[in-house]
Amino acid sequence: MNWMVILNIIALLAIIGLLITMQRKHVSFTKRVFTGLGLGIVLGAVLQWIYGSGSETLVETTGWYNIVGRGYISFLMMIVVPLVMVSIIQAITNLEKTAQLGKMAGWIIGILIATTMVAALIGVGAATLFDLNAEQITAGEAEQARAESLEERYSTSVENVSTPQRILNFIPSNIFLDMTGARSTSVIAVVIFSIFVGIAVIGLRRKNPEQAETFTKMVNAVYGVVMRIVTLVLRLTPYGILALMANTVASTDFAGILELGKFVLASYVALGVMFIIQLILVGVFGLNPMTYLRKVIPVLSFAFTSRSSAGTIPLNISAQKNAVGVEEGVANMSASFGATMGQNGCAGIYPAMLAVMIAPSVGIDPLTWEFLVPLVLIIGFSSFGIAGVGGGATFAALIVLSSMGLPVGLAGLLISIEAFIDMGRTALNVNGAMVSGTLTSRILGTFNSKIFNDKTAIEEGSSI
Repeated sequence: MNWMVILNIIALLAIIGLLITMQRKHVSFTKRVFTGLGLGIVLGAVLQWIYGSGSETLVETTGWYNIVGRGYISFLMMIVVPLVMVSIIQAITNLEKTAQLGKMAGWIIGILIATTMVAALIGVGAATLFDLNAEQITAGEAEQARAESLEERYSTSVENVSTPQRILNFIPSNIFLDMTGARSTSVIAVVIFSIFVGIAVIGLRRKNPEQAETFTKMVNAVYGVVMRIVTLVLRLTPYGILALMANTVASTDFAGILELGKFVLASYVALGVMFIIQLILVGVFGLNPMTYLRKVIPVLSFAFTSRSSAGTIPLNISAQKNAVGVEEGVANMSASFGATMGQNGCAGIYPAMLAVMIAPSVGIDPLTWEFLVPLVLIIGFSSFGIAGVGGGATFAALIVLSSMGLPVGLAGLLISIEAFIDMGRTALNVNGAMVSGTLTSRILGTFNSKIFNDKTAIEEGSSI
């Protein structure tokens, strides 16, 4: 390790020390998150300016920074499965009738899929407005290699998997395997298993109340411990965002972004329009969009920097329940479902834009009903089971493009800007999940308006 790397590590530690001081002075959680975000951007920009993207010193520095950044994400991923499982079991056992569960799941899934289809239309509009075309993208060696890799991946992992098989993949055949997160559909599989356990407890309560009560007490005790772990991990959020943002800015290929600036601009315009639509939906259901935004901004900031919908689940649940006022069971289910289905950015906007760009190259007019209707429907149904981690959008694109009979290699040609766009897509995905929970809780009459209108609830909800 050279002395420049040591200085870079000291700089990160100094900023962490500042954040710790702010915490000791009881500065609000939101302010600490944004301080970490802002200083991370400055630190990353300085590092790239001094060393240049791809330099050996910068690579070694980001490796050390990953201990804080990626380490924080690992802690979040560590608690995802126990949090989802125990939360959903507890939420179902608190229901009076299993019919309530069906309504809850139906509304959440319906909103997620419907908004993803709307997002697909936004993606089509953005690609058309900016006149995007696959021929405008030039391929270097790295891009060409990525395109060939995607073609190979398509032939092995997507082409031979039918839609019925994808649906079957949601069903857990080995719940212990899914607890390890081994599959892209593991979270959904854990949710399904937890639903079965919860329903079984409700049935057992009628036949053997004592056993059901004993099990319920055990679940409540475990839930208390898990939520305490969640609180401990969430305290690390400002430091995780600091390191993640520093690494992202320091490693970003700004030359690639400038070269593909038209696609980047079109992507963020589409993401911005869909985000506004999500806020409008919140307003339509009688809630102040600005109040909602203020409460969820810390979660969206982490989603933006981490590029992990799955890793954001603990923050998502906490913010919905404690800051927005969503009923606990709805918050648990919407955050879990939203991480693996109906992702507005990754599974909606992105595949639609690529499809519109590629279609003319194979002699297809992308603005005909014969093309648009199947595209929107395929995007809606194929959004099930998309992994809530970086790279999920590429998998979604492979499924959609192959289903539409289009070549899949274009996704590989965007490698230089993939991470930069994926940040915005992930934030939109997470907000879509939170909106689905908010609207569902509102529809079912379980929404807590007092918490929503409480200006201090955002700090209280953080439990930090």
